[in-house]
Amino acid sequence: MGIQQISVFLENTTGRLCEVTRTLAASEVNLRAISIADTADFGILRLIVDKTGDAVNALAAAGFTTRLTDVAAVEIEDRPGSLAALMELFQKSGINIEYLYASLEGNAGKAVVIFKLEDNEKGFEIIKKSGLAMADGF
Repeated sequence: MGIQQISVFLENTTGRLCEVTRTLAASEVNLRAISIADTADFGILRLIVDKTGDAVNALAAAGFTTRLTDVAAVEIEDRPGSLAALMELFQKSGINIEYLYASLEGNAGKAVVIFKLEDNEKGFEIIKKSGLAMADGF
């Protein structure tokens, strides 16, 4: 049980990010979390949205290359130390985290941390056993 993340591959040129956000806006897709990693030549934009299928279709129609990835979205307390406690849980369980980013789009006093885990099945089970809430959308 995870959520789907959209990865969009972008040339590192002026206006490309604007084109993505404009495309999503025109399709009435709302962003829930966003992250971008770049190199000199290209970037990978990672998105969590409210209407994944609509977003993928709109981006493809606009000529963008996308990929869907299952990720874990974990709700934690929005206070110092909450993320550290979750990181310790993964470390003790031998779960490798490939990358993460966060959103404050959740319940009041909570943050949602989005994880790409090396082993989703094992990671999801550890999260479930720990009593933490996994978001299935937000």
